[in-house]
Amino acid sequence: MHDGMKDSMENQFLPMYSLTSGMGMEVLPDLYCYTNQIVNICCVGNPEKTNEWVLVDTGMPESANRIIEVVEERYGEKSKPKAIILTHGHFDHVGAVVDLVNQWGVKVYAHEAELPFLTGKQSFPEPDGTVEGGLVAKMSPMFPNEPVDLGYNVEVLPSDGSVPFMDGWRWIHTPGHAPGHISLFRDEDRALIAGDAFVTVKQESLYKVMTQELEFSGPPRYLTTDWNAARESVKKLEALKPAVAVTGHGRPVFGAELSDGLERLVKEFGRIATPDSGRFVNRKH
Repeated sequence: MHDGMKDSMENQFLPMYSLTSGMGMEVLPDLYCYTNQIVNICCVGNPEKTNEWVLVDTGMPESANRIIEVVEERYGEKSKPKAIILTHGHFDHVGAVVDLVNQWGVKVYAHEAELPFLTGKQSFPEPDGTVEGGLVAKMSPMFPNEPVDLGYNVEVLPSDGSVPFMDGWRWIHTPGHAPGHISLFRDEDRALIAGDAFVTVKQESLYKVMTQELEFSGPPRYLTTDWNAARESVKKLEALKPAVAVTGHGRPVFGAELSDGLERLVKEFGRIATPDSGRFVNRKH
């Protein structure tokens, strides 16, 4: 492996799929969203204007070969990104990261608070299968929570908010779902890559994950450890008044559908997003 990396996602394939699995969507000329089983990854870069692009998140375990096929279809044979940006380190967002770094030899960037989970030093808390919401929540204790180890291949995002190789974009710390969770925003056209700060499908329900029924929701409940921070992160993103958003789960949303959904989520966060009970829930706040 490249520079002594350790891949805890190896042989961790999970047979979970949605109706949109394997489908891609050009959200903007330079923003492409691809659904890898149940999670979205993004390619940022216009293939009509440049061969330079960035990959945001790396999907599910054991998916590297398919991701490579997808990006080569968009950017050309043997194309590779200038960098990989991680919104956070949960298994469904770093599933293929070690394999892709081995293949491409590129740097990975993440928030400083997420580095322990990306350098093999600390596992995430075990998923909370007691939260209500559906079968995915009940299945979540079987999801991997071990850290990957990217060694020297991961670096901290610049402290000035800029994003390497993504001109015009800035990263925003949106913790709650994970300590170092970030979202990406471009002020020029108000494009948002939200990660799991909020999602547009009820991720706890297997039926809704499979059908991808649109529903504004907070971060996936079974992996969210700080609900007060999660609420503040959604408020922070709603205040940006995004015109288009790609979330970690669910379909991209635009315009009034996005603004109305986010405004309602902020106003009713406790009812819509926060579970009634669970290991990380404190209903007094």
